Formats: sequence, C-alpha cells, structure tokens
Amino acid sequence: MISFSSSSQRVSRASTMASASASLSSFLLPLRTARSPPRISSSTLRFSPNERKYEYGTRICVCRASYVGFRDLDADDFRHPLDKQNTLLLRAIPGLSELGKAFLGTISEQVMLLENIGTSILVAENQLPELHKMMVESANILNIESPDLYVRQNPVPNAYTLAVSGRKPFVVVHTSLVELLTRRELQAVLAHELGHLKCDHGVWLTFANILTMGAYTVPGVGGFIARNFEEQLFRWLRAAELTCDRAALLVVQDPKVVISVLMKLSGGCPSLSDQLNVDAFLEQARSYDKASSSPIGWYIRNAQTRQLSHPLPVLRAREIDEWSRSQEYQSLLRRAIQLNSLR
Repeated sequence: MISFSSSSQRVSRASTMASASASLSSFLLPLRTARSPPRISSSTLRFSPNERKYEYGTRICVCRASYVGFRDLDADDFRHPLDKQNTLLLRAIPGLSELGKAFLGTISEQVMLLENIGTSILVAENQLPELHKMMVESANILNIESPDLYVRQNPVPNAYTLAVSGRKPFVVVHTSLVELLTRRELQAVLAHELGHLKCDHGVWLTFANILTMGAYTVPGVGGFIARNFEEQLFRWLRAAELTCDRAALLVVQDPKVVISVLMKLSGGCPSLSDQLNVDAFLEQARSYDKASSSPIGWYIRNAQTRQLSHPLPVLRAREIDEWSRSQEYQSLLRRAIQLNSLR
C-alpha cells in the first residue's frame, strides 16, 4: 500500500504479495518494512476540533472562485521526476495499463465497493454535503472525475484509495481524521488521494511490486537482483508520495496548508493544533538537512530512510515548499489562469 500513516510498521512478504493485488493508496507517514518489497498502502488526514465550531463558509469557502482550475492538467505535468521516469518505463510495455486496470478494477474494486457500502457512509449532495462539495471542487481543479467518497468510523486517522482510475474509483476517510485537520487541510489530503488516482499509481506500483517479488525466484543471483529492485521500488514509492503532495498543493494553492498537514501528522493533536507553527517546522527540516550533511550523517540518514515507503515528514515539507517556489509550479498556475480567462 501507498500510505501517509503516523506509525512505522513492518510488513511481511506474504502481506506484500496480498497488497500487490489490491493496492491502497494514501496520505500516511513512513512505513518501514523488513527485507521484503514494500506494500502499496493508505493515506492519513484529520480535521481540527476547533474547526467544528464554525460553519463551512466562515473558515474557508469550499467552492470559492479564487481557486485556479487546471482544465487541461495531465498527470505528467506535476509528477516528481523519478515517478515520471519509472512510469514511462512501464508505460512503454504495450497493454500493461489496460491489463492492470482490468485486473484491479474487476476484482479489487468489487471487493472494496461491497466493503465500503456495508461499513461506511457514502457522501453525496444530501449526505455530508460540505464534504461532497469539497471533493467535487478538488476533482474539478485537478481535471479528474470525482470518485465516490466514504466516511468510516475508525479511531486511527487515515484516508485511502484504490489508486486505479477504474469503473468505480473511491476515497475513504476515517472519522478520527476530523479531529485534527482543518477543512482546507482535509481538502489537501483529499487532493493527495486524487493525485494517486490521476497518476494510476496502483497500476504501475503493483506491477513493479510483482516484478520485484518475481526476481526472488531467479536461481543464483535472484536475491541480489531482487534487493536492487526492492530499493528502487522504495524510492519510487517515496517519489509517488511527493507527486501527490504536489497534487495537494495544486488544489489548496497554499504550501503552508500542505506543510501543516505533514506537521500535524508528525506530532500534532487536537489540544495542541492551535499552537503549531509551520515556519518552525520548515526550520526543523533545514536542521535535519544540516545534521545529515556530513559523511556520517548522510550514512545514518540513508540507513533510516532506504526502506521507508514514504519520505520523512520534514523532507516532504521541505520538498513541497521548494516546489511551490519553482518555475514548474508557477508555469502551471500561469497556464491555468490564461486558459480560465478564455472561458
């Protein structure tokens, strides 16, 4: 699974194999695995309890006209370079995308559809309408069809999607999510999940996962090849998360909102949320870079992160801050504004 979970977990090879056939993509903090290919996992978000005291239009306007929509946005327009490079390699194999969507769409989607309908609340215009508006607006901004959105009772703050733009795409949000994030922060996480759907990460990362597991069966050098594949797959997983952080920024159009999500998932709680400082968290990220710049620091940093499915939160914060000031992001905004002005 691709995830944004706040707890480190070790994943067995058996569970990795199971996840290869049903990849869930999410906004969690780093997962660490034992010597086995990474799972494709789920995503974590939350609402601030203080926000519940306000009506939706007072804190932010869910459908405000000031958001810039990206009418011709393609997934490759915002992919992280490593994510784009690896996706292009697999995309060159004829029929692979269609095969993945057919397999994951017909089997996994049906399983998850029954699970979601049976255990969650389906968000709609007449059921949690503000959440519905938020999802529709986010999908419109990213130029993607709005998936079904479900709210599930769960004490672990999380959100996830089967990262395949199949016949019945969906996003699931846990109720505990509501307890930490503001509404704009929640929208950032919904956009992160939409980024996984737009990029079809479930398709490409599932096949990469299968190739990695298959390498272990090669006699002799199979273990060496598989370990190399495994390390590359972890790098791809981390790059895919950075891609979807960019999708979050494209929707909320304020890097501090995305960084605030990462900060709260690192060490936030409802009682402390109004005391957290985004600028201080970015300074913490710079401190981490400085502390790991020496040869010993670099070695320790590499050892800490090489088997994580997600980049460290401080590194994600620094990455999205830098991308928000990049020519690439500014060009996307300018192009969108020009296209919208022609409407």
